Amino acid sequence: MHEFYIGIEIGATKCQASLGKKNGDTLRTKRLSVVLEEGATGILRWLQKDVAELISLASEMEGIVYGIGVGFGGFIESSTGRVLTSVQVGGWQDHRLKDWFENTFGIPTLIRNDTVSGAYGEFVRGSGKGTRVFFYTNIGSGIGGALVLDGVCYDGIGYGAAYLGHTYIPDWTSPISGASRKVEEICSGWAIEKRLRSRGYIANDSLLLNLCGGKLETLTCSMLEEAARRGDSFAVAEIGRIADSLSTGLANVITLFSPERVAIGGGVANMGETLLDPVARLVAERVLVTAKDRYRIVKCVLGEQAVPVGAIILASKLLGRRRVNKKGS
Repeated sequence: MHEFYIGIEIGATKCQASLGKKNGDTLRTKRLSVVLEEGATGILRWLQKDVAELISLASEMEGIVYGIGVGFGGFIESSTGRVLTSVQVGGWQDHRLKDWFENTFGIPTLIRNDTVSGAYGEFVRGSGKGTRVFFYTNIGSGIGGALVLDGVCYDGIGYGAAYLGHTYIPDWTSPISGASRKVEEICSGWAIEKRLRSRGYIANDSLLLNLCGGKLETLTCSMLEEAARRGDSFAVAEIGRIADSLSTGLANVITLFSPERVAIGGGVANMGETLLDPVARLVAERVLVTAKDRYRIVKCVLGEQAVPVGAIILASKLLGRRRVNKKGS
């Protein structure tokens, strides 16, 4: 029988479930666009149906699903797989997610933060290959962070660690002098689009107003990138402000942990060089001398598959080992 694993991403804008091999090769992926009004209930309902279908598919392919890895977009207790809370999606407070999976599907399950799963996928199969100290951040609806040290995801005291998005930086969006705010509340995709959609925020002569056809509620980060690429002064300045804030957080991470490589993923990273070039320049100005020219900032390789791929590999590594030990090998 073939050995399969299922890797799952539970996020604020999308969920994914992939059937794959222990090395992270995926065979089939199912996706859900999250409806925030349905909260955890809607996501669990989707999981119950689509994960069962992937388990059936594994059987049809003459295989067995030996483990499920879950990358959850929120704060968890690593040892028990209990969700503390989700910042963006309601209904997850104190949810025993590991128990729910194992009771529902009868398959050993590993729960990790989604950024941790994405980091491990990138470490094994993507932008972190060959590194000893690797930092990964995904900039989407929120901003995560994960640190891989000598092949192990650093977990602090058991509740995750390296939460870049929840560190504080100067808040240029506030009228109060000296105000500070979380990186996530300034630089995440949701934060950027909320500002752009605020009436009166965009300059009247900005190309952005043409790109959205005057419908502010449709403005996106990709439109901001396009406008900046086409030389729009407001868009260029806005991306400069975002880069300034993000680079402050990243420079602090590099100064603290001296990673060889910093990988940036998530939807906002799709701005590419328009955002990443000023970020890299500003980080270089701010890191401690001991880190200068000893790190690289790169875009992630695996894209949207980083979390499910990493979840599969983590499940095969940790749950597979437990299965072998139980057999007395």
